[in-house]
Amino acid sequence: MLPSLQSLPLHFLRPATQGFAAGLLLAIAGCGVSSKPESAVVPPPAKAELKTEALVQHETVMADAAVAKRSVRAAPMAGFAPMPAGEAYPQDIYPQGYRDEQREQYQALADNPIHSVTEAPVSTFSADVDTGAYANVRRLLNQGRLPPEGAVRLEEMVNYFPYDYALPTDGSPFGVTTELAASPWNPHTRLLRIGIKASDRAVAQLAPANLVFLVDVSGSMDRREGLPLVKSTLKLLVDQLREQDRVSLVVYAGESRVVLEPTSGRDKAKIRTAIDQLTAGGSTAGASGIELAYQMAQQAFIPKGINRVLLATDGDFNVGISDFDSLKQMAVDKRKTGVSLTTLGFGVDNYNEQLMEQLADAGDGNYAYIDNLREARKVLVDQLGSTLAVVAKNVKLQVEFNPAQVSEYRLLGYENRALKREDFSNDKVDAGEIGAGHTVTALYEIVPTGEKGWLEPLRYGKASAAVSDKNGELAMLRVRYQLPEGGNSRLIERPVADSAKPASDDLRFAAAVAAFSQQLKDGRYTGEFSLKDTEALARGARGDDRFGLRSEFVQLVELAQSLRTTTASNPTATDRRIE
Repeated sequence: MLPSLQSLPLHFLRPATQGFAAGLLLAIAGCGVSSKPESAVVPPPAKAELKTEALVQHETVMADAAVAKRSVRAAPMAGFAPMPAGEAYPQDIYPQGYRDEQREQYQALADNPIHSVTEAPVSTFSADVDTGAYANVRRLLNQGRLPPEGAVRLEEMVNYFPYDYALPTDGSPFGVTTELAASPWNPHTRLLRIGIKASDRAVAQLAPANLVFLVDVSGSMDRREGLPLVKSTLKLLVDQLREQDRVSLVVYAGESRVVLEPTSGRDKAKIRTAIDQLTAGGSTAGASGIELAYQMAQQAFIPKGINRVLLATDGDFNVGISDFDSLKQMAVDKRKTGVSLTTLGFGVDNYNEQLMEQLADAGDGNYAYIDNLREARKVLVDQLGSTLAVVAKNVKLQVEFNPAQVSEYRLLGYENRALKREDFSNDKVDAGEIGAGHTVTALYEIVPTGEKGWLEPLRYGKASAAVSDKNGELAMLRVRYQLPEGGNSRLIERPVADSAKPASDDLRFAAAVAAFSQQLKDGRYTGEFSLKDTEALARGARGDDRFGLRSEFVQLVELAQSLRTTTASNPTATDRRIE
């Protein structure tokens, strides 16, 4: 039974538009609305389950919104005027021409190419522990919108979830795990999973922290998903502070100013009061705010401690330095002083995701998108050690494939983390950082020698024979890293055995997330493997799911299926259709 009009979730709309949306829904109350290749990774089909209440509500709102849009276009309401500049009509339920163009900014990245092992046996890339893409994609789907392709970074989607990897036992900062199994979407290929797991640290074990909260209080943050959520998020972090920690608070709008000088973590009431007094309004001079925040970090610098700026913003810089490369270079220059930069993304409609992700990368920090308070708790409470404490820096991975065992390969994700082969041994080339407790997952899809691949065979080329005593090896994995204090890099080498086995729950689930990420884009490599197949694969690989994250992912796949069905009958109902 569908929910009543009174129970429909109108809270996602701005107060000024809630009444209008409710009126539209009441006006239409009388209208009728109707609600793979077999492999070792794919589980048997799951039994049909009842839809969740959230999914039922979502489908109802989407259907009613579509009817509302058609009705209004047929007979525009008298006195209905466009919203003020800078505002955007949510959910695309308003007449065409009344909705502002979406101003969210993403970096468009082409998928990694397919490589022939005889031509390019070595793959090199930088580690990445960011997870912001997943939370942002979740936000878009929950709003009833399919994400633009640039919003989907496969490695951040996969790395959002915890996996059961081996911890280090040899004194190195992290353990290394590999696993090989059949691919769920291609009977001719296999998936190679590489996992890195750093030892965790309790908050009490962390070095003293010098933190600068840098908060965007410009007019674009004056919305429920902006400054109010920022304030609630920072208060969660305040609860974790210790006496030896120091906190400063810097804000910026048309100009930048210091709201709170460096203050001991024991003065929690004083810090909370400073946060509570923040209000939004004005333009966005982001660069000057970053400069002032770094000045405060240097003022309270703790030698051998954690010195970090935490930037909370939608990234909509429009005053002062707004050039993308200049902002990145500023972060690069400041990291040399020992102060890192973490970016926490907030907001909708005008969100500059590209800037947030790249600034954190340049500033030797990590990037997260905060779409709700639960995500804030995950990043700044449950994973605080990972967010703040670096156990290894400039972490690079390199895989050399054995041509006797592998003919072709492609790296799934990490498109903007690719490195040249010679960069691997060059300590001057910057790479990713790994925090305490962090996990890094990388997936390769490989074609075993003799299987049908993606590439046409060469007329004049011939695979060279591998050394006979290495034929049992699929590949050689190398991990290079530096300790947080610097010095020469260190090397870990692990041969990968050519021994495919039934996939673990972790690999099956990671494969489902990877499939979903590709399906949200063009799906060129997943073939006939459908969203329904992805849902079944993920549902059967949830395992213990202590925090319910994997079950939530299954619901997101269900939402994507619903959105595809909606756009099939009404292509204008969402931003983009999954083909």
